[in-house]
Amino acid sequence: MAGSGRLGVRMGRVTRTIAPIAIAAVGALASANVSAQTLNDALNNRARGGDSRLLVEARDIVYDNDKNTVSAVGNVELYYQGRVLQADRVIYDRKTQRVTAIGNARLTEADGTIVTGDRFELSEDFKNGFINSLRLRQTGPQDGKIVTTRFTAPRAERTNGETTVFEAGTYTACEPCAKDPERPPLWQVKAARIIHNNTERTIYYENARLEFAGVPIAYVPYFSTPDPTVKRKTGFLSPRYIANTALGYGVSTPFFWNLAPNYDLTVTPTFLSRQGFLGQVEWRHRLSNGFYNVRAAGIFQQDKEAFLPAPYGAREKTFRGSIETTGRFAINDKWNFGWDVATVTDKWFLQNYRVRSESLSSTYIKESISQVYLTGRGESGFFDLRSYYFKPLSYYDWQKQQPLVHPVLDYNKRFRHLGGIGGEVAFDFNFTSLSRDAAQFQQIPTQQLSLFNFSLPGNRNYNIFETCAVFQRGQCLVRGVGGSVSRATAQVSWRRDFIDPLGQVWQPFAFMRTDGIWQSPNTSRYQNANVANFIDTDADFFGRAMPGVGVTYKFPFVARTETWGTHIFEPVAQIIARPNETRIGRLPNEDAQSLVFDDTNIFEWDKFSGYDRVEGGVRANYGAQYTVTTDHGAYANLLFGQSYHLSGRNSFSKGDLANTGLDSGLETRRSDYVGRFRFAPNKNLAFTARGRFDEQDFNLRRIELQATGVVGPLSTSVIYARYDAQPQLGIGQRREGVLASGTLKLNDNWYVNGNVLVDLDQYLTDRTQWIATGQVGNKPDRFTVSTLGLGFGYTDECTTLQVVYTANFKNATTGTRQRDQTIMLRLELTTLGQATVTQNVSGTSSQDGISQ
Repeated sequence: MAGSGRLGVRMGRVTRTIAPIAIAAVGALASANVSAQTLNDALNNRARGGDSRLLVEARDIVYDNDKNTVSAVGNVELYYQGRVLQADRVIYDRKTQRVTAIGNARLTEADGTIVTGDRFELSEDFKNGFINSLRLRQTGPQDGKIVTTRFTAPRAERTNGETTVFEAGTYTACEPCAKDPERPPLWQVKAARIIHNNTERTIYYENARLEFAGVPIAYVPYFSTPDPTVKRKTGFLSPRYIANTALGYGVSTPFFWNLAPNYDLTVTPTFLSRQGFLGQVEWRHRLSNGFYNVRAAGIFQQDKEAFLPAPYGAREKTFRGSIETTGRFAINDKWNFGWDVATVTDKWFLQNYRVRSESLSSTYIKESISQVYLTGRGESGFFDLRSYYFKPLSYYDWQKQQPLVHPVLDYNKRFRHLGGIGGEVAFDFNFTSLSRDAAQFQQIPTQQLSLFNFSLPGNRNYNIFETCAVFQRGQCLVRGVGGSVSRATAQVSWRRDFIDPLGQVWQPFAFMRTDGIWQSPNTSRYQNANVANFIDTDADFFGRAMPGVGVTYKFPFVARTETWGTHIFEPVAQIIARPNETRIGRLPNEDAQSLVFDDTNIFEWDKFSGYDRVEGGVRANYGAQYTVTTDHGAYANLLFGQSYHLSGRNSFSKGDLANTGLDSGLETRRSDYVGRFRFAPNKNLAFTARGRFDEQDFNLRRIELQATGVVGPLSTSVIYARYDAQPQLGIGQRREGVLASGTLKLNDNWYVNGNVLVDLDQYLTDRTQWIATGQVGNKPDRFTVSTLGLGFGYTDECTTLQVVYTANFKNATTGTRQRDQTIMLRLELTTLGQATVTQNVSGTSSQDGISQ
């Protein structure tokens, strides 16, 4: 050994902690064998930044005096300042102070980034050097999930531990194929140079091309993206492409400005070939106890002829736009304050220009709802104060008939375990104040007159803003009174459960409710003067009181069998005694117009949906329910019952201004029967049926059927509903339809889905209209598709693809008069961005307010 100038030390596996430049002191290195605990202590110190020494683990240490090198051989591991270098052989050159790792080289950074290669040439602190056959893997959170990205290059240069330059590099967020790792990933970016700057946390690509399955599809001379560790970074976001008859072709290029960790600004210019420049801006600000944002959009239209004239469109408007703001703040752990406010120049702007809005209420009802609220919730009560502004976005609704709610207050407080009387005492308070400009009328039994009637070329007829031909009870309903109405309601109630030795449950209860109503009807302008035919417009205050007492009785029978599990049969009876309801039909009804008598409210003390009506008289409610639960997870429940008016005035037999209560199934002494059946054989399948049956002949008046299931790769839901005509409520024909949706997973990545809403009663309306207009030869279709959606998609760890076709057909509920068909394509490449293209494929656009 001495003659060759080479010293070999073999001591099993050598572990030693030394200073970086002292690795050449092999004698000291070979003379000690540090325990595993010493190694752990050294690593812990280094992770805390408190140790700048180098820790080496290897099978052999070889000192070459001629070359002035020290080599660690065999499963080598070097630990330094949070970095770990592993290789088959590591050579340290004392003269150049360079470290060379050869064979299965692997460098793990303190942040978890892993770099592998055939050969590393690094400085002694691992911050500078060259890497051959590099493979880098970096993991970090993005959009709520953990993303792993991968770089490869035949050679890379590392500078100051911050910048890595990949020559002829590739980048992808896709995992390599498990069966064939050499197979190209689903997508990758190949570039002449890829520069990863850790300080800027940015990846730069020069002369890059995007490949799918190894096939180049796009070339970009230069672009940059944030690395996976970045959550927010200033720069351009993914573009959005537009193709629309009324707007033309266009592209949106959002620019995100990260001003601070807690606030930012996004500016989105959109260039439209037919309408010009559409500008959008969004400001977001997060504070210590909440957040708020402000969004604005606007355009000076270049081709106004693309839209219908008023009141059917915004042809007369040169400038159109919107301003919205949303806020959510937690005052403390019980109180919250917030708002959703939106204002638009016209009701068609948001949908004409496809502007995103958080104020939209739902898919089927086109309405923008603004609100400001203050809420509080505790263990024994709640407080809810809100103001509402409703902006209808369909030409069927008139803004002047919409109420401005200023405000509505709900308060509830419960007191339990009271001494003496026991049970629970509840206090409820509601205050509602609202106003509207114009009264809203509806003709019964069928609508035949509108305020505006207009025809356009192409047989497009518009009849909007319903009204009455004769303003009298029995021929006309008042859906809303012009002017202002306020009501305050306070109720105190008590209930307590008693269980006797037989297991019978007795629940006596009592309540006292008082109402104060203030009204100031507006009898000028529009058709407001006709309200005087229904109510006393000179009176400004009314009072009302409703006390009540009653008892609810239940007697559950429980049985247990080894085969069928647990069975519970429970008869239920309830009786409530109250005086008659007063001033029926002489007070406005704003919040209690929706009355559905079914299994959910048969045992309610007051079956009205709001406070403007209060149930009176003596009434008995009775029924029974049966429940079975098996040991294998199956569940079934059956409920059936009826209500009986014993004495006094039946609140449901005399209509108010909106005829609420009539055609409800409660207007006769013996109500209709109501029932519900639920069955779930396992956790993947469920079936629910509920219905209302005529009390005389048991004819079906109302039925709802719903089935949901997950069977292997298929998940689906089907809902069928059929409701009888309610002519006294202005619904002259039955309503019937089917809504079905489903998703089929073809494999772990691919899926297809769809949904369809089938209108089974539209033909009745069409037939009536055709007969009225003399088109007796036409035969309407029995089935009408109202909405249809079909799509397929692909998703994995690096790619999301969606293709969706949607169609909205003639439907009064949505406000769509003609066919509207759209195809949407969305492609997202994880860490690179996403692109969305929406194309209207209708022969003519049917969005509200569009003429062609």
